[in-house]
Amino acid sequence: MYKAKVVILKTKPESVLEDYQRLMRMANYENYLAKDNTTLIKLNLSWTKYFPSCSSEPWQLDGVVKTLLEDGFRKEQLIAVENKTVVTDPLEGAKNNKWAPILDKYGVSFVPLPDAEWMKYEFKDKLLKLDQIFPEGIEIPKMFVGKSVLHLPTVKTHGHSVTTGAIKNAFGGLLKEVRHYAHKYIHEVLVDLLIMQRELHPGLFCVMDGTVCGDGAGPRTMEPKVKNIILASGDSVAVDAIAAKIMGFDPLSIPYIRMCHERGLGTGDPEEIEVAGEDITEMNFHFRSKKSFVIWGDQMLRKGFLRSFEKILLHSPLVVWAPFASNVYHDLIWYPTVGKQKIRKFSQSEWGKLWETY
Repeated sequence: MYKAKVVILKTKPESVLEDYQRLMRMANYENYLAKDNTTLIKLNLSWTKYFPSCSSEPWQLDGVVKTLLEDGFRKEQLIAVENKTVVTDPLEGAKNNKWAPILDKYGVSFVPLPDAEWMKYEFKDKLLKLDQIFPEGIEIPKMFVGKSVLHLPTVKTHGHSVTTGAIKNAFGGLLKEVRHYAHKYIHEVLVDLLIMQRELHPGLFCVMDGTVCGDGAGPRTMEPKVKNIILASGDSVAVDAIAAKIMGFDPLSIPYIRMCHERGLGTGDPEEIEVAGEDITEMNFHFRSKKSFVIWGDQMLRKGFLRSFEKILLHSPLVVWAPFASNVYHDLIWYPTVGKQKIRKFSQSEWGKLWETY
């Protein structure tokens, strides 16, 4: 009988690349990603600026690509991808998060998804919400059809979805920048994304970085906490469930994990997951998911006391106020004040010193 497997390892800056190699091989990643098929490396960009734990770490990308190439994957069949949102830019993000020099070093191409060809795709399986949110049709990048996907999320909390990881990483790949329309039904949409991926991709694998984890008002304005762990699995639900568990949450109390588990899209019950590597029995980070000022405002407009203004403020040309307000709060207020203090503290850690070497 099939049993989901998640591998979790302890790591340190001086051995992190080798540890990623060991992690991926222990998780039998080649059972999920075929060498004769193109693999999309779906990066995680939560902020154009660098902030610890917020987006895919450079050593995460370095360790994964190094492993793939050493194991016989051809660089021509590896494509790193990331999308834009109304508040992030993939090209600037690739530079600020130090992905660009790593991809250049290995000769792996990077495709900003706004530059890719998008197409309307009619999914065979019934979706919970996305076809209602986008009744005119769901557009996806044409290049995603028939290719394997390797997700590179980080261990962090999220103000909309409690936690975020492998499943939500597809949110920034399969949906256009207007995907913020889906925030109102985020848990149902995350289930839809997994349904979509099972139809589109012949192979799916996740490598999650928890060297520095994000606690609090994720996915940006968090408290970075060094935890020195990395995780991998071919089951997106299982790896998100184990990440949630070690953060201190009951995975099945998180709606998107529970709904995926109930629908047989993966295993969300930790009791049914084989955990290899570290013993996580006593591992509990005691994280708490909080809402940033921006996410609180978004939720008030979509399903709170301001919901009567949702259509005019978020679904009309007037919506330009929202990214403007978000950028002002995040980039011009929080980052130069609170954020910079947290980055200075992080820079004194061993991971901060490793960051400086990239």
